[in-house]
Amino acid sequence: MSVENIFDLTGKVVLVTGGNSGLGLAFARGVARSGADVLIWGRDAAKNKAVLGEFSEKYPGRCAVEEVDVSDEQEVVAGIASGVERFGRLDTVFVNAGISTMQPSFLDITTPIYEALLAINQHGAFFTLREAARHMVARAEAGDPGGSLVICGSLSIGLGVPGLEHYAAAKGALNSMSKSLAVGLGRHGIRVNTIAPGYIKTEMAAANPDEGIEGLFASRTPLGRVGYPDDIQGIAVYLTSDLSSFHSGDTILIDGAMGVTLV
Repeated sequence: MSVENIFDLTGKVVLVTGGNSGLGLAFARGVARSGADVLIWGRDAAKNKAVLGEFSEKYPGRCAVEEVDVSDEQEVVAGIASGVERFGRLDTVFVNAGISTMQPSFLDITTPIYEALLAINQHGAFFTLREAARHMVARAEAGDPGGSLVICGSLSIGLGVPGLEHYAAAKGALNSMSKSLAVGLGRHGIRVNTIAPGYIKTEMAAANPDEGIEGLFASRTPLGRVGYPDDIQGIAVYLTSDLSSFHSGDTILIDGAMGVTLV
């Protein structure tokens, strides 16, 4: 009796923005482990080089990295075009690049701080989504419909976090945008979803441990622990796979039920 791997992503091409560290790297590792070809955007050349070496050694698919600043519209336009030229297509795009600049309070969020965050987290995401959608729509009109746009959201979409009002504004805007995109692009077979992770202990957090923060999140999470990068790889694989072809317009919490608890 043979066993079929229904999550085999061989032949799929996936772009991950901000993919050389943190949540983006977890998304990229997940799809690469399942056989996808991966294009990673990141602004840090040293991190890009390290990721390229890791992926080339460990995973079966092709991997490429590019230095792209998503806050620069023309870099995004050129980056999408370059990716399509290199791989022939983009099947899934993880819109993940972003920064978080926690402030003591809302009163301390200056205009430069506010605008700098939105330039990357909101406007950069918009540029990426638009260019990726243009490619997928053109491909659909040529007879090859389908595609998956995945936005990395946050629990701040629905939960209050003092000092991160600007961050929440960007994530909330993208979550709202995803609903309209899902409706507008559906006729081309393109699905759009938002992933809202809870506290994920990435390599950066592990290198700079804060037991107080980790303990706080663990105590507020019904599953009794924080999340780890492996915990979000599965949703990345699912949303890239054809098994999610009828799943669109959703905001998916990966948070151990923290976002729905009243305790």
